Amino acid sequence: MGAEITDNHEGVVSVKLGGLLTQSDLAHLQKSMADIIRVQGKIRILYLAEHFTGWEHGDWNDFSFQSEFDPCIEKMAIVGDKRWEDAAMLFTTRDLRDFPIEYFATGEVEMARAWLRENP
Repeated sequence: MGAEITDNHEGVVSVKLGGLLTQSDLAHLQKSMADIIRVQGKIRILYLAEHFTGWEHGDWNDFSFQSEFDPCIEKMAIVGDKRWEDAAMLFTTRDLRDFPIEYFATGEVEMARAWLRENP
């Protein structure tokens, strides 16, 4: 499945991640996110990675989306298996972003949504 936007409500864009994420999946997702940001302005992102199995091997060093659209992202929450937490924080370059990113365990979707609703 890769990555699919499943909801866009009240400034929160929900994305379902499943299986192996490919660079093509990410490029398609980023194009869709860019379109939403151009219309809505600021957004918060909820990644639902409950059936996620990892990333395909390759060069993941294209940061052009981040450079252009990070100022429009207020917060990011990721919900998934705790075994992916460290890798997800590295993949999202959490320590280099100007907005908060938090990881929540599978089953903590409502906690993640509540956190996203709080002021940054």
